[in-house]
Amino acid sequence: MHALASFIGRGPAAGPLGVRIALFFAALFLIQGVAVPYFPVWLHTRGLDPLQIATVTASPLFIRLLVTPGISLLADRLDNYRLVILALASSALALTGGLGLVQGYGPILVLGVAFLLASTTMLPLIDTVAVRAARSDGLDYGRMRLWGSITFIVANFLGGMAIEALGGGFALWMIGAAAVSTIAAAYALPAQSSGVTHASPGPFNWRASSPARLLGSPLFVLFLVAIGCTHGAHATFYTFSALHWQAQGLPAAWIGALWAIGVLAEVALFAVSASVVHRFGPAQLIVAGATASIVRWGAMAFDPPLALLVPLQALHALTYGAAHLGAILFISRAVPHSATGSAQAFFATIASGLAQGIIGLVSGALYGSIGGLVFLVPATVAIVGCAAGIVLLREWSGRPLWDEDGPVTPTAQERGD
Repeated sequence: MHALASFIGRGPAAGPLGVRIALFFAALFLIQGVAVPYFPVWLHTRGLDPLQIATVTASPLFIRLLVTPGISLLADRLDNYRLVILALASSALALTGGLGLVQGYGPILVLGVAFLLASTTMLPLIDTVAVRAARSDGLDYGRMRLWGSITFIVANFLGGMAIEALGGGFALWMIGAAAVSTIAAAYALPAQSSGVTHASPGPFNWRASSPARLLGSPLFVLFLVAIGCTHGAHATFYTFSALHWQAQGLPAAWIGALWAIGVLAEVALFAVSASVVHRFGPAQLIVAGATASIVRWGAMAFDPPLALLVPLQALHALTYGAAHLGAILFISRAVPHSATGSAQAFFATIASGLAQGIIGLVSGALYGSIGGLVFLVPATVAIVGCAAGIVLLREWSGRPLWDEDGPVTPTAQERGD
């Protein structure tokens, strides 16, 4: 435990807090590591057809556009992220139990969408806790976040073995067990996440609120375009890579290995994130991710051989890892303390919600007629993201979007520790 604390941050207070946050990332991605690949398998065992399964899994990507910012704004005003995360984790567990009891498409749609919203909304909240801890306690965000990537891989492999042995219906039991671990890890999180004492919230004024100020900032909107296009471009890969590789004749073992290569490359980048973000700024990392996306998805469109797929998958360290680090670092440096929750919510809602939903639907409409050429869709979107990132790189001075009282402690990455 001491070695893990030293790995995550420096200082007497940094270690225990960093370990608690890392453990929650690990627990949360246990849910994601089972739900992302195997929740559709469970839906299939309940008799849902492909269109119904797609509706259940895609609907939260659009609904969270309204839900996630509201929940994050509530957490900002309460300044108690643990309470909100606990409520979401408990809801995810209860909804999992409810799914096991109902039959028919309608009830499964309602409970399934609610479960996916509860489980995915926890990510921007714990990201906010991690960013604020990086500011106040000198923690390394990447080294906390990588434990989620590790458990995601473990859940993928063990979940696949369990389902092969016990059937697709066992997926819901694994999701429920992961939800229990998330509740346990949430209790260890700090109650107050910003380290700043707030006055009573008082009447809500939209124009003076953090969401309104963020959306009124051209630089923040530019950031959302850049990261939304770069992250959202992964939707085509998540939906059609395995299907297309199967059509190309790749064995299941290699398909699983290619997915693992991508996530391991991401883990490797997070492990050395302090050095990376000390050398490169937020906008530079986003541009690097977008540029790599153009190369990766452009090459994927022309059915590359296995020998080329391996290095293309390694580019996930840039297309996702570097872009994600750039986004987190931009929020840490550019967004004042009181607005970080809302900024994380917009980031998650646009990049992992709206953008992925739209690109996924467009790709789904085209894949049947053009096959692998559908990867030109994310390649084109990545060009837009790269252009927005270049403009952000030129226009942002590196200062906060607006002034806020109270000093901001540099992160470990910003100090170059």
